[in-house]
Amino acid sequence: MRDIRTAFLLLVAITGLTGVAYPLAVTALAQGLFPRQANGSLVVAEGRVQGSALIGQPFDDPAYFWSRPSATVRFPYDAAASSGSNLGPTSAALLDAVRDRVAALRAADPDNRMPIPVDLVTASASGLDPHLSPAAAHWQAGRVARARHLAPAALDALIAEHTEDRWLGVFGETRVNVLALNLALDRAPAAARDSAP
Repeated sequence: MRDIRTAFLLLVAITGLTGVAYPLAVTALAQGLFPRQANGSLVVAEGRVQGSALIGQPFDDPAYFWSRPSATVRFPYDAAASSGSNLGPTSAALLDAVRDRVAALRAADPDNRMPIPVDLVTASASGLDPHLSPAAAHWQAGRVARARHLAPAALDALIAEHTEDRWLGVFGETRVNVLALNLALDRAPAAARDSAP
């Protein structure tokens, strides 16, 4: 009986420590030091939550920059089902998906004959990547400029303004957050508008 009581008290103590005290301490620390990140890095514009800076969103309007494809199954950018496609480079399904994505990009901007950056036609390992390479953003700039009647130079400046450097100058790649860039597009001043109809 003494062993059972000792085991039960140990269970209660460990549960209280690791199941209650530790999570509360970590939550309090995160909320105190990193409140934005602890609450999902939410992006708020005009008093409304527009999304998270950490999770991509689908954009298909020609007047917006399009995100990297998502590999999540139920619907694109499903944060509850983060996953890659797990398709290898010789997979027929992957090749068909890439061909379809290339065709859609070419159809949306038939005059753009530049090579399409790979991140516009392949999903990231998580299927949720909110970023594009600067090359992928610049590849879409012509379509967006025409749809919004913006001067191309204004879009180039906007992309440069929203390009994030490597972390500590070494880790990762330069990148552009698509949601932040598209929200900035909606705030673009009238002075940036092109004279074209």
